Amino acid sequence: MLWNDYRNAARERGALALELYVVRSIPGDDPQAVKANLADHLAYQRQLEEAGLLAFAGPLSDETGDQMQGEGMIVYRATSLLHANQLAQSDPMHVSNARHYSIRKWLINEGSLSLSVGLSTKTIKLD
Repeated sequence: MLWNDYRNAARERGALALELYVVRSIPGDDPQAVKANLADHLAYQRQLEEAGLLAFAGPLSDETGDQMQGEGMIVYRATSLLHANQLAQSDPMHVSNARHYSIRKWLINEGSLSLSVGLSTKTIKLD
């Protein structure tokens, strides 16, 4: 089935059908290159977040859940797959070849977020 046909059918049945772009960012052979580019990578992520283009980002564990191997996932709010690729290609981790990536469209249909805002305590909690 074509992606756009599936997305349209999801919308017709009442699903959210929010289209985002998921990047799987995988470290290269040099762990020091990842460390060397981390500050620039985080600054880039912050810029994208402030621009409303970064939905989520963070590291992934290994399959056991016990080890951190440097792999990460980034979710963009982009206008197209081409735009999402441009965002990923501009990430300092990918520019420097410290990491390489793959990217896919992701259609969010179900789920929930919980947000608690403490007015007097000026706290925010996201679950």
